[in-house]
Amino acid sequence: MAEKNVTKEQIEDEENKEFESFLNDKNKIPLETHTLINTYLCGEIVKHEKGYVELELQTEQDMVVDSHGLIHGGFIFGAADFAAMAAVNEKNVVLVASECQFLAPVKLGDKVVFKAQVRHQEGRKRNVHVRAYVLEIKVFEGEFMTVITERHVLQLKLLQKEQEAESQS
Repeated sequence: MAEKNVTKEQIEDEENKEFESFLNDKNKIPLETHTLINTYLCGEIVKHEKGYVELELQTEQDMVVDSHGLIHGGFIFGAADFAAMAAVNEKNVVLVASECQFLAPVKLGDKVVFKAQVRHQEGRKRNVHVRAYVLEIKVFEGEFMTVITERHVLQLKLLQKEQEAESQS
């Protein structure tokens, strides 16, 4: 059986990695919204702090639109939207508007890193700035305007219809 030669630096490096992982887990906050989202299609949260999220989307064959490997922009927008919602991190947050730019194409095999930061908060309104990068190239940038509702957005529509029906009776 061959012995492994492990240096003091390798041991210290491994201990530092374990400590960093411990701190990252300790600083993570639980996700309160979009808890059933398909992370394969919308990205995986890798850093989550109050008002801030980093998310990674690994592009896959299911996202390709042509023989060149171009990724459909809807997947990029979907991941950016998920990052914005997670940055707000309220159970009943909904997107009401967005302004965005697709700055460079994304191709099959790219790992897209999204960074979302809540920039403005007024009452139930939150504005979130989202940037996305492939390596060091910015491929997407957008501003997402959100609102936090008292109830789930689908329950609000049901309540509105019930109120209209009651007022007509």
